[in-house]
Amino acid sequence: MQAIKPVTKPSKQRKMLFQAPDHIRYKHFAAPLSPELRTAHGVRTLPVRSGDTVRITRGDRKGFEGKVTRIDRKKYRIYVEGLTREKVDGTTIFIPIHPSKVMITHLNLDDKWRKKILERKKKARKKMEEVVAEKPPEKIVEEKVAVEEKPPEKKPKRKKRKAAKKPAEEKAEEKPKRRKKVKKARKKKTEKEKPKAKKKRARRKTTKKTTKGGA
Repeated sequence: MQAIKPVTKPSKQRKMLFQAPDHIRYKHFAAPLSPELRTAHGVRTLPVRSGDTVRITRGDRKGFEGKVTRIDRKKYRIYVEGLTREKVDGTTIFIPIHPSKVMITHLNLDDKWRKKILERKKKARKKMEEVVAEKPPEKIVEEKVAVEEKPPEKKPKRKKRKAAKKPAEEKAEEKPKRRKKVKKARKKKTEKEKPKAKKKRARRKTTKKTTKGGA
């Protein structure tokens, strides 16, 4: 099964919130219980329902307490009895409040399903506490392992290959050969650089014919 990645893009998060199905919208209405209800039922939070008494903990109406008259799951808002304002034309309307800005002080337990939810949550909480109590606190033993510092390994030095010494006579023979090669190369370069001069044809010598007897 392919793992679902958490959505981080704000536009997609808003889309998921406002297009959520009803069973997920119900969870978004969760509000914290008062300390008295928390100790009595063993539950920290519970979704708000109509008939619950609620105390506002945020905003201009902080501290106001009243009964929830209506819940708007489409707009994620609740309406509290007595929390109203007057419009310009004189009509009074309820002020919508987000369920996260509210604390439940009295639960409406007319619904049997809600009682079962509270019992189930209470049992699950007790089991968790028992499991935590049974486990002894694990002692953290810090074992100091002595790390032996190894001396840096010396790399074997490479031996330089010594060129075999040639006798002095061979060296003397090699030197003039190299010079000759260099001279030939220089001659070739100078010949390439200079344009070849055209050879002039030698003119034939013409001899004047002399006639015997003066003419």
